[in-house]
Amino acid sequence: MQIGDLSFGHRPVFLAPMEDVTDIGFRLLCKRFGASMVYTEFVSAEALVRSVKSTVAKLTIRDEERPVGIQIYGRDTDAMVEAARIVEAVHPDIIDLNFGCPVKKVAGKGAGAGMLRNIPLMLDITRQVVKAVNVPVTVKTRLGWDQNNIIIGTLAEQLQDCGISALTIHGRTRSQMYTGQADWQPIAAVKSNPRIHIPIIGNGDITSAEDTERAFDTTGVDAVMVGRATFGRPWIFREIRRHLDGLPPDDQMDFGWKLDVLEEQLRINIERIDEYRGILHTRRHLAASPIFKGIPNFRSTRIAILRAERYDDLMGILEQLRENPPQSTLTTP
Repeated sequence: MQIGDLSFGHRPVFLAPMEDVTDIGFRLLCKRFGASMVYTEFVSAEALVRSVKSTVAKLTIRDEERPVGIQIYGRDTDAMVEAARIVEAVHPDIIDLNFGCPVKKVAGKGAGAGMLRNIPLMLDITRQVVKAVNVPVTVKTRLGWDQNNIIIGTLAEQLQDCGISALTIHGRTRSQMYTGQADWQPIAAVKSNPRIHIPIIGNGDITSAEDTERAFDTTGVDAVMVGRATFGRPWIFREIRRHLDGLPPDDQMDFGWKLDVLEEQLRINIERIDEYRGILHTRRHLAASPIFKGIPNFRSTRIAILRAERYDDLMGILEQLRENPPQSTLTTP
């Protein structure tokens, strides 16, 4: 599978761009464990053009995480073009246009998935960004605004005609948000369309190596993108990669090994930012990690994790968990 000059090999698996999740520390871990490509948190074009410090900081990338994409969103063509040029200056491997974020503060203002209600503007933004930069431009979007407006079949052709190098499709409508089940049939239909020649990347409800294999086998997509299942589980890429490559599970990936990874993520973020904000960036991963499934009365411990503000306090909680691992250690994701 190839995007522009980037070659990803057979059945690549990507880390989805996620706000407040895919910071550089997390991306580096996912890359280490086998993610074929990672993406930054999405970046507001308007904020980037205004040089908002916290937004500009999201453009920080390292060579160790390449290939890496930077995703931008907005509803104004000129702002999106200028933002794309700013992003190009930091040399990402891909610029991705977010036409899929369903949250109200984005879609409700006409950006992200809100663009699904203004296709002419979506296409104009896409065409102008492709013309403005030399790096490959890709798009991530959804099936349509709601079940009565599943437009991805036609939209995929229109976006391809704008010059994009690949298309990621999340198998839900905007109105679904993240509820219900992702529908991969429209994704499969796009992939089987003889007029489509760009790579199609499937996204939605990929939570295991078996899900990934099924997505490739039943839809023929060129790549699969994993999102929420990575929370507190950056090693999912190793699990997926070994399965796809016909290798047995890695015996070293027991509870203690996985806890070491989460503690490393915590240290990376503290060193990268500072103690308090580094903990904030990591707490949601720790609280959501599936490795704690099976620990009795974990709810109170989870609350303590989410309230911890000092490194020593948080590490104390984690080390107590290390001393009392779940009984289902061998089967914990």
